[in-house]
Amino acid sequence: VQLQASGGGLVQAGGSLRLSCAASASLFRINRMGWYRQAPGKQRELVASITRTGTTEYADSVKGRFTISRDNAENTVYLQMNMLKPEDTAVYYCNAVPGVFSWGQGTQVTVSS
Repeated sequence: VQLQASGGGLVQAGGSLRLSCAASASLFRINRMGWYRQAPGKQRELVASITRTGTTEYADSVKGRFTISRDNAENTVYLQMNMLKPEDTAVYYCNAVPGVFSWGQGTQVTVSS
């Protein structure tokens, strides 16, 4: 499965972005999908995940601000990011949880203060 993340950009603090992750094959059999991010000089971290049946989990740092969703019919996973902060600046990736597929290039999110 190839995963293509998109939707990143430059936004001011307090703004919003919606990321999309399009898969080259069906996501239906993948129980848990996630959005990860990697900031410069830091390890990649899982920020949100969603199971096939819609159960979600969030890292404490994004809880209440980010919302993950998935459309199995469209083989797409989304990440709605609201109230963005400068510390959310990172390259964002989608992958299964754990990350068994190729990571791809991700999408850059930059939040200015």
